[in-house]
Amino acid sequence: MGLAINIMLVVIFAAVTALIVFFILFFLRPIAMTVRLQRTALRRAGLRKTKFTTTVGEQMVWHGGAGPLVVLLHGAGDQAGTWNKAAPELKHHFQLAIPDLAGHGESEPAEGTLSLGTLFAALEQLLDANPWRDAPMMLAGNSLGAWMAMLYAQKYPQRVTRVVLINGGPIKNASELGLMPKDREEARRTLDAALDSSTPRRPNFVLDDLVRVSNTGPISRLLAAGVGDMSKYLLEDKLAGFELPVDLIWGASDRLVPLDYAKKLQSQLPQCTLTVIEHCGHTPQLERPRELTRVLLQILASGTPSGSVAAHSVTRQHGENP
Repeated sequence: MGLAINIMLVVIFAAVTALIVFFILFFLRPIAMTVRLQRTALRRAGLRKTKFTTTVGEQMVWHGGAGPLVVLLHGAGDQAGTWNKAAPELKHHFQLAIPDLAGHGESEPAEGTLSLGTLFAALEQLLDANPWRDAPMMLAGNSLGAWMAMLYAQKYPQRVTRVVLINGGPIKNASELGLMPKDREEARRTLDAALDSSTPRRPNFVLDDLVRVSNTGPISRLLAAGVGDMSKYLLEDKLAGFELPVDLIWGASDRLVPLDYAKKLQSQLPQCTLTVIEHCGHTPQLERPRELTRVLLQILASGTPSGSVAAHSVTRQHGENP
């Protein structure tokens, strides 16, 4: 009896200690801890990690499911775990491939300047690897991931059946909001621009960590490549001949890449539908995952841009190149 009590006390002590350590780490490094939880959620959803070797280093991909291939691409400074709330439902209908873009998450290179060319080269080689080499695919990307999706679809239209751009794309963004906040107040303004007003605001310790991560992580490395590097990959006024169907999904409250950007992009694409998610900012997969997943399922299951969406807080607009 005494031994059982001692074992129970040890287990309780270990659990309490682990909980205290978790909260200390969460307070000191909230972004890193959030990333860990997101990636754990991908594993619990049945996705597995595989490393692929490319000329720019090893690339990590989460994959699983069965059916048509859907590639999900995250935004700048993010990682594959951002899709953790959408992946479980999508995995029931599709084969998913969710990479950490080069220089993000667990994908190399871990140091140095990150050019868009490096990200694109890694993505090219990754999607040319088994088991995806001969599979037609649908690409869905958020923010920078949307840009990468369009670049890939433009170069390899024979491999892509559909493109979904979520709060991002391959044309110039006129927003002057910075992605490398220098202090807590700048970080707050950046997050305010990325979130709907109804979304709870982040506490100060998260803002402080955002400043640290933004100025030392992938975003700073991307910006170090310079405006000239990014300009080489813009498709401004080059989309009139893009023949693949494109769906735009946009958070109505996004001020980092605002709705006017989506409408300008829509006007340049010959086959394009714009779906607007109300009360949502720059990353619908985190802020409104249920609405985004519902819209994605409808879009990815259709052969061509479809009609209106019967979903609350979502509106869809059709448009053609004038």
